[in-house]
Amino acid sequence: MAEIVLDSSAVLALLASEKGAERVRAALSTSVMSAVNVSEVIAKLMERGATSDQADAIMNRVPVRVATFDRDDANATGRLRPTTRDLGLSLGDRACLALALRLGADVLTTDREMAKAKVGVKIDSVR
Repeated sequence: MAEIVLDSSAVLALLASEKGAERVRAALSTSVMSAVNVSEVIAKLMERGATSDQADAIMNRVPVRVATFDRDDANATGRLRPTTRDLGLSLGDRACLALALRLGADVLTTDREMAKAKVGVKIDSVR
């Protein structure tokens, strides 16, 4: 089964049992996330009131492989900026897309704007 790259918004939907959570849960066995997106999830959990230790524990319970973010990923993420600027995609969004491009994988997100990006990978909005 092919890998699925999860955007931070997909994991947050899973953790909050929001619409689309079941689709994310179904993809977990073959999923991967960029370390950049993990940091986004941690930050959002803390904004919502979790302590640092709680946020780490919550994220550590998500059975997802975490891909490192190296110089090649940084370069690829930067190169996506011109083609995604009009959609308002963040650094994290572009890091997710760069990982999907590197792996030849599809993306799961809740971000409808991100799902409109034409970058060479399938981007599926779970909402």
